[in-house]
Amino acid sequence: MRLRRLLMTLLATGLALPPAAQANAQTLTVIRNIDAPNYDGVRTSAGATGEVLFMTGDTLVALDYDLRTIRPSLAKSWEVSADGTTYVFHLRDDVTFCSGKKFTADDVVYSFQRVLDKATRAPFIWRMGPAVAVTARDATTVEYRMSAPFSELLLNLTNFHATIVNKDSVEALGKDYGIKGMDGTGPYCFQSWEPRNQTIATRHEAYKWGPPVYANQGPAKFQRAIWKIVPEEAARLAALASGQGDMSYTMPDQYLPSLAKMPTMQVLHPEANLQLFYLGFKTTRENISDVRVRTALSMAIDRKQIVDAIYFGNGIPAETFIHPKALDYNPDTPKHLGRYDPAESARLLDEAGWTMGGDGFRYRDGKKLTLLLYGFAGGRSPKIAEAAQGFWRRIGVDLQLQMWDGTIVFSKLAQQDYDLWSISFPYSSAGDALRLYFHSTNTPAPNRMNWKDPATDAALDRGVTALDDATRFAAFAEVQNIVHTNALWVPLVHQGLALVVNKRIKGARAHHVYGSLIYKGLDFAP
Repeated sequence: MRLRRLLMTLLATGLALPPAAQANAQTLTVIRNIDAPNYDGVRTSAGATGEVLFMTGDTLVALDYDLRTIRPSLAKSWEVSADGTTYVFHLRDDVTFCSGKKFTADDVVYSFQRVLDKATRAPFIWRMGPAVAVTARDATTVEYRMSAPFSELLLNLTNFHATIVNKDSVEALGKDYGIKGMDGTGPYCFQSWEPRNQTIATRHEAYKWGPPVYANQGPAKFQRAIWKIVPEEAARLAALASGQGDMSYTMPDQYLPSLAKMPTMQVLHPEANLQLFYLGFKTTRENISDVRVRTALSMAIDRKQIVDAIYFGNGIPAETFIHPKALDYNPDTPKHLGRYDPAESARLLDEAGWTMGGDGFRYRDGKKLTLLLYGFAGGRSPKIAEAAQGFWRRIGVDLQLQMWDGTIVFSKLAQQDYDLWSISFPYSSAGDALRLYFHSTNTPAPNRMNWKDPATDAALDRGVTALDDATRFAAFAEVQNIVHTNALWVPLVHQGLALVVNKRIKGARAHHVYGSLIYKGLDFAP
C-alpha cells in the first residue's frame, strides 16, 4: 500500500522514481502482465504469443494503421482469380531468416501446410479459409487454392498464426520450437525465453523488408527488445515511472489518466478499439427465450456509468456489437440495445408477462425471473457483472453470479448450464466477429447463444464468399440487423486499448492486430 501511495503521488506531481536500473538506451523494454504458453503461432491463439511473433517474424501481407487496408509484406503483390478461389502471391527475393537461410516459396508452403494439417490442431485453422492446396510455382511464387471464395483471407493472413517459419528450425527443435528457439524473418531475432520472466530478441541486422506502413523498412532502430513479465499492477507502474520499462499496453485503467499527465509519458490509442465486452444470452433458456426480455435487459444498463466507474473512461459505451470504425460496420444497425431506458425495459417485461411482485421481483405463472450468469473471476468481469446485477435488480430481475477462475471457465461454459455469460473478445472486422459467433455450425461454441437461424447463416455465407466489397458489406450489414433486432447479446463497452510510452521513445504510434499495439515497431527509435 505504501508503494501504491508513493506511485500515485509521483503521478499526480508529474515526477518519476529515481532510475535505479534505467533501461539501456539501445534496448526496447516492453512491460506486460502475462506470458505466453509458447511462441509457436500454430499451437496457440494467445495474444501474448502474437506480441512477440509480430516482431520476430513476418506474414505474407501486413495491416495498415487504419485496421482495414492490406499492404505488402513478404509478398510484394498478389492476384485473385475471377471466381475468388485462387490467390497467387509474388514474393520478395531479398529476404533471409535470422539464421541466414534465404526465404523462398517453399517456406510459405511449409508454414501454411503446418497450420492446415489437422494433426497440428491449430486453433486458428479456420482463419485459413477452405484451403485445398498450397503450392510453389517457383522460388518466388505461391498458389493458394480454395474450394470456395473466402473474402477475408488477406485480412486473416495478417495475423500471427500465418507467420512464415523455417522448416529446418521447426524440425530440428520439434516440440521445443517456440520454446527453446525459433527462426523467423522479422526485425528482431529470438534469443531466449525465461517463462514468466522475460523474452529477449536481438536486432536482425539484414532486415530491410518491413511493410510500407512504416517509414523505416529496416533494420530496427533498437539493438534488442525485451518483454518483461510484471504481474503486479503497481510494479508495472513503478517500472515505467522509474525508466526500467519503455512501454506497456497492460496498464490498469485507473492509472491511465494520471499517466497521461506525466511529462515523461504519453498514452497512445489505435485507430479503433476492436475489442467488445458483452453479455451473451443462451436463447434456448426459458426465461430469456423471449426477445422482449432480452431487449429489456439490454436497455436497463447505463453503459456510461460502467465506462466511467470501472474503465475510468478507457472505453466507449457500446450501442452495437461492432465498433463503428471496423471494416464492414453497418451504420444503419439498430442501436436501441445501447440506449439506457429503464422505463421501456419495464414496459417490455410487462408486455412479456413478467409482472412486478410485492417483493420487488418479477414473476410469471408463479415463477420468479431469475437468471444465472457465468464469467471470469479476474479482471473487470466481476465488477461489470455486479453492475449488471444492480441495474437489473431495479427492474425486478434477480441475477445470480457465478465467476470462475480463468483456468476452468471455458470448461464450465461447455457444460451449458447458464442463462448468460460475460466475456470480451478481439476481432479484426465485422465479418470476422459475426461469422465466428453467429453461424449455426459454430454451436455450441463459440455460438453459445445456440442461435440457429437460416437467414443469418445464408447472409454470413454470402459475405464470406463475396467476390467484391459491396456484396460482402451488404451481406454482413444484413447479419448485423438480424442479430441486433433479436438482441442476442448485451453490448456493453468497446474496450479502450492504450499504449503507454516513455517520451524518450521517438516515432511511437499505436497499432492493433489481435490486441498487439506495437506490431513491428520499426519506427520506434531511442
